[in-house]
Amino acid sequence: MGDICDEQSRVLTMKTINPRAVEMEYAVRGPIVTRSVSLMKELEAGAQKPFSKVLQANIGDCHATGQNPITFIRQVVAACVCPDMMDSCNFPDDVKNKARRILQGCKGKSVGSYSASPGVEVIRQDIANYITKRDGQKASSDDIILCTGASDGIKTILNLVMTGKDGCEKAGIMIPVPQYPLYTATLTEYNAHPIPYYLNEENMWSLDVSELERAFKDAKGKCVPRAICVINPGNPTGQVLTRKNIEDIIRFANEHKLMILADEVYQHNIWAKGSAFFSFKKVMTEMENGKYSKTELASFMSCSKGYMGECGFRGGYAEVVNLLPDVKAILLKSISAKLCPPILGQVVMDTIVNPPQPGEPSHELFEKEKSEVLSLLKRKAEIVTQLFNSIEGIKCNEVMGAMYAFPRIFLPPKAVKAAEAQKQSPDFFYCMDLLETTGICTVPGSGFGEKPGTYHFRITILPKLEEMQAVLEKFKEFHLNFLKKYQ
Repeated sequence: MGDICDEQSRVLTMKTINPRAVEMEYAVRGPIVTRSVSLMKELEAGAQKPFSKVLQANIGDCHATGQNPITFIRQVVAACVCPDMMDSCNFPDDVKNKARRILQGCKGKSVGSYSASPGVEVIRQDIANYITKRDGQKASSDDIILCTGASDGIKTILNLVMTGKDGCEKAGIMIPVPQYPLYTATLTEYNAHPIPYYLNEENMWSLDVSELERAFKDAKGKCVPRAICVINPGNPTGQVLTRKNIEDIIRFANEHKLMILADEVYQHNIWAKGSAFFSFKKVMTEMENGKYSKTELASFMSCSKGYMGECGFRGGYAEVVNLLPDVKAILLKSISAKLCPPILGQVVMDTIVNPPQPGEPSHELFEKEKSEVLSLLKRKAEIVTQLFNSIEGIKCNEVMGAMYAFPRIFLPPKAVKAAEAQKQSPDFFYCMDLLETTGICTVPGSGFGEKPGTYHFRITILPKLEEMQAVLEKFKEFHLNFLKKYQ
């Protein structure tokens, strides 16, 4: 009776809470991750397990898995936080010059102040210069908005394309399957209609226009299609789109009047021989003599991935081009309600887009540290691909880019039935067993979306090389025992 009275006195109950918040799921930090945290605490308390350590291979958190920070980035941040250190510490001159330039652009010359809502102007200009150099096309700081990681920028733009209506007039957003769960979670939160298009696993997770057409046609009468999201390099699939693929997507978006949202946060992470990163902006301005150069496009970048891996600073930016002036004014109004993104995240973003140049004192060490991180990731991408493909019952496309593998697991019918008996998806059942047996924390493919009847999991390639090799051997032993158990 007390529980009933208590519930009746509450504003928020499971009956009154926003149903969108209940429906929203985010697999990367889901039940398996929660269980992994419990296991870590149990180990710390002296519990006996078949393993001595939990490996968090579920999320792209570079520094959490032991990656060392880039010296130049941290020195600039330190100098901006404590300007007195520029006199007391032996920082190189280019570090001091960059810190002073950024502080000069901050109100009160302090990173403790608010910036303009789109970000510190000198940092926005450095980002525009970076994009200009990368693409060979002039970029404008007026088109740059700094954000709290790329995720915040993506949600900001998605909010703009909503219709504010229900039923068949809901906004429809085309999203890849598999996809990063941010997109489905946000669409649920925004009461939008996801339009899934399947990547072609049989052809290295490529994107076929015929599949885009099928998905678009299938959405007819269910929503108002407004945008198409593309993740390149891919998460969780690790594919890198060819230039032709990108051109096809741009033509498709124009034909069907869709805004393009290009998630390009892994643009530094290219591993496969013959692969290269092409930004959507570069391609659309160059193809067919500029015919598509006025396409509405938002592209996103982050300081959380790449070679820097500075997830905790929550730095990112969006370049938003070809909006009508009055629409752009609404965008600026919408971000003003959030005041501004973290200043230190903006500082880190600046060190990435405007790193030490040849001849400057920090250049040699910066290039050495950057090269070491990227070469190790490339090596681990090769090792992971090779090992998964050497194991019975697993098939894994080449990890061409980003920092994840997304292998397909061929589960015995008895395992599928055992999962169903527990009202779990088969790959969730598999990943939970993997965690409880080995301490390896992964994310089931069902959390990203997958073709019906197929099962996958996502694992990062971030742990240290020797640890990764040991983990994969432990995984192989588990997998073969799992197949034997359910044969």
